[in-house]
Amino acid sequence: MRELQVVDAMELAQAYAAAEYRVVHGGEELRLQVGQPAARLEALSAASHHAFVTAWNPASDPRPEDANVAADDRLVARIDSMGLERHAAWAQAPDGRWREPGWVLCDAGTEAAIALGREHGQAGVLAWKRGEPVQLHMLTPRPQRAAPATASSTCWVGEAANA
Repeated sequence: MRELQVVDAMELAQAYAAAEYRVVHGGEELRLQVGQPAARLEALSAASHHAFVTAWNPASDPRPEDANVAADDRLVARIDSMGLERHAAWAQAPDGRWREPGWVLCDAGTEAAIALGREHGQAGVLAWKRGEPVQLHMLTPRPQRAAPATASSTCWVGEAANA
């Protein structure tokens, strides 16, 4: 597991929450949004839990494409070893300047998503239960300047009390 050194975790959490997330499932490209239910995805999936995890750019530190592809290969091997159903997905900035491939996992609970994120050096993952809004789980400590309810759809699991 990597120790994350995030320069501004609050800005990073805001960027992750505002990002556009997409998944290809059942031949459709579906939109996911932090804070909103994933009704279209859930209509195509019988899973009780879903998650979005990437291995690209650990700690949001840009890496060369070959390093990211190798990291993604390790993540895929780990997901497959867990027997989880996965669907190609990605996250991108609303202005399109940044895009990262990842995976939406079916029946991966929050704990599994957090563990995979930590194992691959990520600063955050998405995870939610069927019928509930998509939730951002930040894997870094809550910044001191962050209000306790930064957003009801963001959890700071990097804190010792919540880890």
